[in-house]
Amino acid sequence: MAAVAAAMEAPGVVNGSTVASWVASGVVVWSTAFLLVRALFPKRSYDFCNRAVSTMHAVAAVCLACLSVDDWSCPVCPLAAASSPRQMKALAVTLSYMVYDAACCHLNGDVRLDNTVHHLVSIVGIGAGLAYQRCGTEMVATLFITEMSSPLLHLREMLKEFGVRDTDLNLLVDVLFAATFSAARMGVGPYLTYVTVTADNPILIKAMATGLQLVSAYWFLRILRMVRHKLGKKKPAKLAAANN
Repeated sequence: MAAVAAAMEAPGVVNGSTVASWVASGVVVWSTAFLLVRALFPKRSYDFCNRAVSTMHAVAAVCLACLSVDDWSCPVCPLAAASSPRQMKALAVTLSYMVYDAACCHLNGDVRLDNTVHHLVSIVGIGAGLAYQRCGTEMVATLFITEMSSPLLHLREMLKEFGVRDTDLNLLVDVLFAATFSAARMGVGPYLTYVTVTADNPILIKAMATGLQLVSAYWFLRILRMVRHKLGKKKPAKLAAANN
């Protein structure tokens, strides 16, 4: 979302007050976006509007992560290095979103343990990275792989609100989401966790990287069960249709 990045542009040295202003302005932008979506779609649920904003963030996060890469021949280089201003802006956008989303979920009464742990790990981890102004490469790479499956996650839930259920489209979105999530978080994710933990990073960053990977593994198991359930429902339906 270009408006978020534009709102966070600031000349000069990236100091603590500058980062704080980026995060604060980001929270305002995401909150305003939510109110606008609510106004544009008054008949849609609170969750639908929040997922629309979450999709905006996912697209913005992936784009900003890509723009922060200096050398695509080695996108995760250098490790344990000072963060560049572009990397810090990308992380500030996501930190502001996480603060907004945690508040949004709390106000909606959606306080689940897995979601709370996810918000806590993300906010503490990104906040630590911005405070240390280090390991921007690892954190932006993590940002990329964790958000690339998010639009599909939200699409599968938003389709239900449009009344699209138990169709081939639902199954396609579910399978694409599961495949993207699995490849990113369980394929590339463990490698990023390993290089983050073995590099000369602060202990808090290492702990948060490990925690995020454990959360991803938990969700991966839940997604596998979901896909097995959906495919299991689809087979009897096809057999019944063939017999008729």
